[in-house]
Amino acid sequence: MSDRWQCVLTLDSSRHVTSGNEDVLVSAIRAGADLRVGTAFRHNEHIDPSSSSTELIREVMDFRIAYLIQDRFVAGIENLRMPVQLPGGFGPRESMSFFLYNQDGHQAIARPFLDGQPASGEPGPASIDEWPDFPKYHELTSFDAETNAPSSTFVYDFEYFRYFVRQSWREVLSHNETGQVVSGDVKDLVSAFEQGAEIKVAIRGLCSDFDGTESGIDHEVFIHAGACYFYTDQALFIASLHPVVRTCPSIPLGYQSRGWDFGWLMPRTDGHVARWLCDPYTLKFHRDERRYAIRWFVSE
Repeated sequence: MSDRWQCVLTLDSSRHVTSGNEDVLVSAIRAGADLRVGTAFRHNEHIDPSSSSTELIREVMDFRIAYLIQDRFVAGIENLRMPVQLPGGFGPRESMSFFLYNQDGHQAIARPFLDGQPASGEPGPASIDEWPDFPKYHELTSFDAETNAPSSTFVYDFEYFRYFVRQSWREVLSHNETGQVVSGDVKDLVSAFEQGAEIKVAIRGLCSDFDGTESGIDHEVFIHAGACYFYTDQALFIASLHPVVRTCPSIPLGYQSRGWDFGWLMPRTDGHVARWLCDPYTLKFHRDERRYAIRWFVSE
């Protein structure tokens, strides 16, 4: 365990591995590690093509939501970011910027607008733009362009991609969807919680309901917890999680029309998960509940 960030994988601008190992990244995320990705770009290539400035800008992004797909592929989603317009402030419309980065350098963005402007179109595939002013930007798919929640997948040829992990988490409990313990003990979870430890969960199959069959690609979604509670007579542990962005699992991970949403979850150690999810097209919330296999981690 370490509270230091380590670069475990580096890709070049063509997304070829130049150092590190993809398996090390996967193993770290499987064990609950936090994820950040560092990149670099030129101001007049990525921010303002009319500028003469070739200044190199380095960026490191914090991915608070991590996906482990088929136990072999990692992706991360920024769940708290609003659009930034460098170097002065924020973008023209109020929205969330749910950027998504895969371990192979494929990227995606989903942007639910929050400003109340009416949509002018219906959900569905949209035309792919050429982006002639941004030759390093390659749009691969586009969806819902005239709705309240456009999304796309793309590749931007950054100078490099550096994948950092912080392996400061310990798994203390794993149970199936009925709460039957697979490994660990809720007592260890409670002991760490009572001493102020942070909590993180990995929920298996969280996004499988997008295909309507309750099956789909095997995956776990790693989410930090905020407030936590322990019912002492029932020995029931409950967590209120940070906001989650859900998307239909695939390799590489991306977004598609009616294949993503966002919201809040409240898991318990009996497998019950209360869900309060937002439809990105209408910004209306709905509540339901399901059962999932969950792994519980505590910070060291």
